[in-house]
Amino acid sequence: MRFDITLLYLLLRLFGKLPLRTLHAIGAGIGRLSLALRTRTAHNTSVNLRLTRPSLDERAHAALLREVMEDAGRSATEITKIWGNDAERALDMVREVRGEALFDAALAAGKGVIIAAPHLGCWELLNYWLCRKTAMAILYRPPRIAAIEGLLRKVRGALAPEQVRAEGAGVRTLYKRLAAGGTVGILPDQKPRAGEGEVAPFFGQNALTMVLLPRLAARTGATVLFAFAERLPKGEGYRIHLLPAPPGLADADLAVGCRALNQGVEQCVELAFSQYQWQYKRFSADTWKSPYD
Repeated sequence: MRFDITLLYLLLRLFGKLPLRTLHAIGAGIGRLSLALRTRTAHNTSVNLRLTRPSLDERAHAALLREVMEDAGRSATEITKIWGNDAERALDMVREVRGEALFDAALAAGKGVIIAAPHLGCWELLNYWLCRKTAMAILYRPPRIAAIEGLLRKVRGALAPEQVRAEGAGVRTLYKRLAAGGTVGILPDQKPRAGEGEVAPFFGQNALTMVLLPRLAARTGATVLFAFAERLPKGEGYRIHLLPAPPGLADADLAVGCRALNQGVEQCVELAFSQYQWQYKRFSADTWKSPYD
C-alpha cells in the first residue's frame, strides 16, 4: 500500500482500540459541530427530514435533526472499531439477531438470495456477519481514490465479500451467482444514474429508484431479504435485522417492483429512523428541480 494509505491503516488500528462508547461519543460531538456550523451535510439532512416528516413542528424538527446528525457522526467514527480490529472481534459486538431463520431458510432453498442493505446503521458490520454465514458478492462503485480498494481488502480480511463493479460484466456476475444458488448484496437506495432508474414514492416523495434489484428478483426467482445492523445505545453493540421483502418486489412491472423496493427500505428505516443516511440527496434528479438548492 502507499505510504498515506498505510498511515491511515495504522490510525484505524490505533483508534480501533478505543471503547465503542467513546467512539460514539466523539462521533455524536462531530455531528453536533457539523450542525452548529450549518454545513452542507446538515442542510441536506434538514431538507430530507422536512420532506419525510412534514408534520413536525419546529421544535420537534430541530430535535430530530440533532439526533440524526449525532448518529451520522457515530456512523463515521464507529468504522474505526469495525475496520481497526479483525472481523471476528468486530462481530463480538453483535448482541442480537432478528430474522436469522429467514436467512437460513433462504440459503437452504438453494434458489439464490439477494440481500438489500440500505444506508442504515453499520453496514460494514452487517457485511461481516453475512460473510461469516455464506460467501457473498456485493455490487459497488469503486472509490474515487483507487488505492482505497487495497485498504478495504486488508481491513476486511477473511470475511471480505467479493466486490463486483456496477457495470455490465459485474451485473452478469450477479446473475450467475444467483443462478448457482449464491448470495449477493445490493444497496437498494443507491441513486441510479440518469436514465437507469424508475421514479417511485419514498416516504411520500418522488425518488429515482434503481431497477436492477427488482429485475434480478424477477428473472432469477431469488429470495429478497432486507437487512441492516442497528446501533444500540450507550455503545452496547449492534442488533442485526433481517426482514422479508414486501409483496410485488419481483413483479415484472418495474413500477410495481420499485415501489415495493422503496417500501422495504422504509420498513427498515422506521426501525432505526435516526440511523439512516439522511444527508444523501435522495430526492434529486436531473429532470426536476432539486429541493437541496
